[in-house]
Amino acid sequence: MTEEKPRLIPNQPWENGWAPDTSRVPGTRRLWMAGTLALSVVAACVTAIIVTERQAEQQTPTTKAAAPSAGSTYPGLLTFASPTAGGTAPPSGKSDLASAPPAAPAVAATLPAPGAKGSASAPAAEAPEKPAASPSPSKPPAAPAKPDTSLRSIEAASYPGRYWHVSDGLVKLDPVGGSESREDSTFSMVKGLSDSSCYSFKTHDGKYLRHREFILRAERNDGSSLFRQDATFCGGYSGYTGAAVLTSVNYPNYALRHKNFQLRLDPYGYNTTNRQDFSFRVVAPLA
Repeated sequence: MTEEKPRLIPNQPWENGWAPDTSRVPGTRRLWMAGTLALSVVAACVTAIIVTERQAEQQTPTTKAAAPSAGSTYPGLLTFASPTAGGTAPPSGKSDLASAPPAAPAVAATLPAPGAKGSASAPAAEAPEKPAASPSPSKPPAAPAKPDTSLRSIEAASYPGRYWHVSDGLVKLDPVGGSESREDSTFSMVKGLSDSSCYSFKTHDGKYLRHREFILRAERNDGSSLFRQDATFCGGYSGYTGAAVLTSVNYPNYALRHKNFQLRLDPYGYNTTNRQDFSFRVVAPLA
C-alpha cells in the first residue's frame, strides 16, 4: 500500500521556513528610492540657479560709450580746415583700396551758410603789406578789391594732400601742382542752383561741377532744371572728423566718391564699403 506524503497547506510558512513581510506594501522600496533621487535633482538645480544669479550680480557693469568729441561733424554741416602742409605720399593702386583714414587735422571753424560771406584763413603766411603811397590831392585813392571769401579747395579724407582738380573737363583727385594746377583745384562755394540750403561748386572760369552719366565734370550752365539738379550737392555726416559726405539732390541715395582717383557718383548707404572714399574736407583755397 502506497504511503501518501502530506501536502503543504497554503498560508503555513512554518512548513517551508519562509515568511512574507507583511509590514509594508510590495514595491515601496523602489518608490522611496525614486523619490529620494528626484529630490536630489531638484535641490541641485536650485543650488545651481542661485549660484549663477549671484555671479551675474557681482560682475562689473559695462562701461558707457564715450561721448563724441566736441570737434566732430554733424549732418548737414561742412567744416573749414587748413590744408595739409606736406602731402603724404599715397600708396600705389586704386583709391578704393586705401587703408584706414589718418587722424583729421584740427578744425579751424564751421562754414557759414551757403552763399554767406565770412573771413577765411589763408593757406600760408602772407608777406607784410607795403605802406600805401600818399594820395594825390586831386584824385582820391581807389579802394582795394575785397578778396572772394567763398573760395575753397576740397581734400580727400583718405588721401591727405590730394584735392579735387579739373583736368580736361573731368574732376580728378590729384596732388598739388604749379600755379595753374592750384587754380584748377580752387572753387567758389555758392548756394545750390537747385536747393539754396545745399552747395554748388563754381570753377575760376565760370563753369560748374555737375554729374553726368555719374561722372563729375566741369561744364557751362545751360539753364536747364536738370543741370541745376546735377550741380547741387548737400553735405551730410561722414563719421570722420572735419569731413562730410556730399550727396546728390536728384539722386539722394548717391554721393560723390573718388575711385581710381576719378570723382564720380556712387550709391551710398549703411552697407557701403570703402566709406572713407566718400569723405571730403573743405579747406582753405590753394590758389
